[in-house]
Amino acid sequence: MSVLVFMVPLAIALGLIGLAGFLWALHNGQFDDPDGSASRILLDDDGPLP
Repeated sequence: MSVLVFMVPLAIALGLIGLAGFLWALHNGQFDDPDGSASRILLDDDGPLP
């Protein structure tokens, strides 16, 4: 039972850290262009190999 005193606050703290990281990424525009990366792999911008 004494383990719960340690584990429950730890789980809540890790959840809040994860939520803060997600909100930070959302605020900084990390999820603005999800289709751009998917189609960027199909573009051939490299020059000819030597």
